[in-house]
Amino acid sequence: MSAPRAAVVGHVEWVDFAVVDRLPAPGEIVHAHEAFADVGGGGGIAAVAMARLAGGAQLFTALGDDAHAAASERALRAHGVTVRAGRRERGQRRCFTHLSTADRERAITVLGPRMMPSGDDPLPWEALGDLDAVFVTAGDAAAIRRARAARIVVATPRAAPDLLDAAIALDAVVFSDADAGERGIAETLDPAPALVMRTRGAAGGVWETSAGAPGAWAAAPLPGEPVDAFGCGDAFAAAVTLGLAAGVGVERAAAFGARVGAAVVCGRGPYGARLEDVARPW
Repeated sequence: MSAPRAAVVGHVEWVDFAVVDRLPAPGEIVHAHEAFADVGGGGGIAAVAMARLAGGAQLFTALGDDAHAAASERALRAHGVTVRAGRRERGQRRCFTHLSTADRERAITVLGPRMMPSGDDPLPWEALGDLDAVFVTAGDAAAIRRARAARIVVATPRAAPDLLDAAIALDAVVFSDADAGERGIAETLDPAPALVMRTRGAAGGVWETSAGAPGAWAAAPLPGEPVDAFGCGDAFAAAVTLGLAAGVGVERAAAFGARVGAAVVCGRGPYGARLEDVARPW
């Protein structure tokens, strides 16, 4: 079985990371013992995960006109992603992230409004119809409707309100069960997704089909020492999308996602883990 051909329709951010002993308390000054920057955002992280797992991926996104946008595009291409970007006459959205070594938690500050693709952007949207799967993290309603041309479409509720406006039939929606906002959006999608997957971190997760059939998956054993969980959820969703596109069924797709998520936890930042070592289900 060959690797699925996949893409992401979503958003990109340039992220500055500071590794600290623990997250700062109000008014406290902390000193970073490591600092680095890389491309991020749910769309960017998912596209890189797909590229590393499947040998390539496309990203339909939007980029600004400053140095951070140029750095984001270079980094995505270096990670093996084919970038399809609408251009915006403003600076790229940025984030600042503390990564704590004490509890492997993170704190994220977002700078600027989300920059997302539009269905009116002059991009090769027709290419989506040739793909096995698309994962949606952001886009206007027209862009999300264009994603439906792919055989399998998976989305995160973070793509709302445009996801609600697009009103497309999703093959799956994936979200954190601890996030009440995402849970509420997922429960109001119309038409209802064929599959709803709720992640529960170290407790694994549960799913339910539109016919009411339930299921669950266990968290995968960590392949090494835990470092931080940044990017774990987006990489999990990317892997699940690939698994569903490969036709291996929900159980194996969820187990694949769990293995990828566990690997990401053992690497610094979103790309520090060796996803190439994760066993594929195809």
